[in-house]
Amino acid sequence: MRTIRTVSELREALAPERRAGRSIGLVPTMGFFHGGHLSLMRSARAECDVVVVSLFVNPTQFGPNEDLATYPRDEERDAALAEEIGVDVLFAPSLDEVYPVGFTTTVSVHGLTEVLDGHPARRGQGHFDGVTTVVTKLFNMVQPDRAWFGQKDAQQALVIKRLVRDLDIPVTVEIAPTVRDADGLALSSRNVYLSPEERERALALSRALQAAEQAVAAGERDAGTVLAAARSELDARGVEPEYIELRSADDLSPAARVDGRTLLAVAARVGRARLIDNTVLGGA
Repeated sequence: MRTIRTVSELREALAPERRAGRSIGLVPTMGFFHGGHLSLMRSARAECDVVVVSLFVNPTQFGPNEDLATYPRDEERDAALAEEIGVDVLFAPSLDEVYPVGFTTTVSVHGLTEVLDGHPARRGQGHFDGVTTVVTKLFNMVQPDRAWFGQKDAQQALVIKRLVRDLDIPVTVEIAPTVRDADGLALSSRNVYLSPEERERALALSRALQAAEQAVAAGERDAGTVLAAARSELDARGVEPEYIELRSADDLSPAARVDGRTLLAVAARVGRARLIDNTVLGGA
């Protein structure tokens, strides 16, 4: 595995692979790898000839009061894990390489980014502007045939699919299922912030989703009733959500009933950790 830090070196490394007709897969990450990241890498390794994993903690998607300074980082550990899976290139650029002096361009996707995490009272439009700008840059830098993202970031996945469609970016976006610990907690780099007691409380998120799934499986379709079942699990563990909402899994429009593919999304702070989770109800 090669660790590459500049766009010019990356392009030089990938050019002969592309000329030879070899498929290139990209897994964009902010590092501090966990089982979810590794699952994406394994999928890319199984499907593509060349696998590139980007490692860049993107400052433009963090709000002013978020955890940019303390976000967990361990490049040496990450490199060892990626190499073990068979990643070909770890692209770990510096801040100046991604955002050179004088950088002024922003890529915005509207219509999917004003709700849930993009609501002005939460992370805001700026969060997704940061995501779409850096992902556009990574797509241009790597020029992959396919790119892998996780379903745990369901809103982000929809936004990136819309970005690719709207800008005619020639990449296939693959969305992989959420990876969970045995107790149901969705894997996240921010789980490292949780104390043992907080980690136990954090299980409220996945249990809220399970309660909603059970209600729907029993025939319930009313949004208020399904949300009440989910909310009861959060209340039982003293977790106050930033949001818990039912929306269309295809366009994030509000859902009054669970008809077809309906996304149940939840976000909450447990200790220092801001956690998100989701499930799709009523359809594949």
